[in-house]
Amino acid sequence: MAFDSVFFNEFSDAWSRRDGYRLARTLSPEVSAEELKTIYNSTNAHDIKSSVRRGLQGNAALVVGIARDEINAARESDGGNDSESPQLVWTKVFEAWTDVLNQLLRGYQNHGFEAWTIPCLYIVCKNLRAFAIKADDERNSSSVEDTTANNLQDDFDPDTNKNQKLEECARTLSRVFMICQTDRAPIEESRKWGSYYIANLLLKTYFKLNSASLSKNILNSLRASGRDMPDFSAFPKSQRVTFKYHEGVLAFLEENYVQAETCLTEAWDLCHKDAVRNKERILTYLIPCHLINNHTLPTKKLLEPYPRLQKLFLPLCQCIKRGELHKFDLALQEGEDEFVKRRIYLTLERGRDIALRNLLRKVFIARGFEEAKPGEKPVRRTRVPVAEFAAAISLGSEEKIDNDEVECLLANMIYKGHMKGYISRQHGMVVLSKSGAFPGTGV
Repeated sequence: MAFDSVFFNEFSDAWSRRDGYRLARTLSPEVSAEELKTIYNSTNAHDIKSSVRRGLQGNAALVVGIARDEINAARESDGGNDSESPQLVWTKVFEAWTDVLNQLLRGYQNHGFEAWTIPCLYIVCKNLRAFAIKADDERNSSSVEDTTANNLQDDFDPDTNKNQKLEECARTLSRVFMICQTDRAPIEESRKWGSYYIANLLLKTYFKLNSASLSKNILNSLRASGRDMPDFSAFPKSQRVTFKYHEGVLAFLEENYVQAETCLTEAWDLCHKDAVRNKERILTYLIPCHLINNHTLPTKKLLEPYPRLQKLFLPLCQCIKRGELHKFDLALQEGEDEFVKRRIYLTLERGRDIALRNLLRKVFIARGFEEAKPGEKPVRRTRVPVAEFAAAISLGSEEKIDNDEVECLLANMIYKGHMKGYISRQHGMVVLSKSGAFPGTGV
């Protein structure tokens, strides 16, 4: 089957029907290997140019055809074993696909492409990011091989520009985002309908590049143009879930846990019930938010569909609930690598205060009640020796904690509002409130 019949027939039909998503599929690289081979084997650059002259004005189809040729070559290379002369085939794919996007952007900027064609932007931008990641992985793998073969490259730093193509992709996506944002057409015909999809791609890219400050620029831009944008609820639910997730994580990283909980809860409520992986990602940050804001722990029922989250959180939750400080420290240490990777370690570490509060509360309850006179209600003992708290805190640890350190911990708990009372150093006692000694716990 010739290239022009493969491309132009589908393209022309989608264009005549004004079907944006079908039109986008004509630009998609996600075609079967057999289809790619058919195109690849039935044409060459000269034939493609001839087909373009017969079928379309301009060279948009040309760059799509060339890009698909590069993709076919890359896929064949991935399956081969030519390690003697490695070629950066995915880099060529990325460069060819960048040409595809540039041609598309010219259509929006110079030829007034209408809003119904926006799915074309979606498919091209999404794949540009995927190809950038593949190109960087390929380049970094090749660099490691070259460095192993030649150890005399004193100035070579393997970490330099390791995300070169992804950074280039981010700059390109930022340009696409601004083209959507700055459109002044009536709202029903505006490219602003593409803003959140492109914003989500940018946020994913910035997260991968660890560029949180650039992510904030996207949020600020959307807030600034809020009056000129379609209502957020009018955008597809999938786009809203992704955006609220990233907005929540950014607030989380800034330790704005109240806003983070609000955004992540909205993402959770919007998320499809069968999107288990997305729900797992949301809970990864929502659970620590609940711990900090409300001192609440996830239930086993909530975590049941998510084995990875069970492994991460259940040991910590059990230690917090039981007030087992030493075991809490061990559980935090055991999951440290994963907690750091997910950027929740420091937040979970603050859960130690809740574990300590629960332990101190147990000691307070164990003190029992003072002996009551006939006809009077028993009154809970409110004076607890510092030494008893010290013994409880040292439980399970090989190191004994001295009273001065215990007093420091108790003073912090009172300062943070986890306990109500004061320390009498002269008598070595902690005098707690007769009502609400541990706020929010019913004691």
